[in-house]
Amino acid sequence: MNGFIEPNYFLISAIAFAILSIIQFKKTGKSIETFYLTILFIFFLISYFILIFGK
Repeated sequence: MNGFIEPNYFLISAIAFAILSIIQFKKTGKSIETFYLTILFIFFLISYFILIFGK
């Protein structure tokens, strides 16, 4: 490892959190877990775009 973080890892994580939040929303509706997963999705997606366009 040379200290470089691949942006693709952030995109894959964001997609996974989006899928998990959709599943969680369908199971329980609006809950704190759904809100938390949605926040993580947004955070990882923003991090992805920062790494892509920040170069």
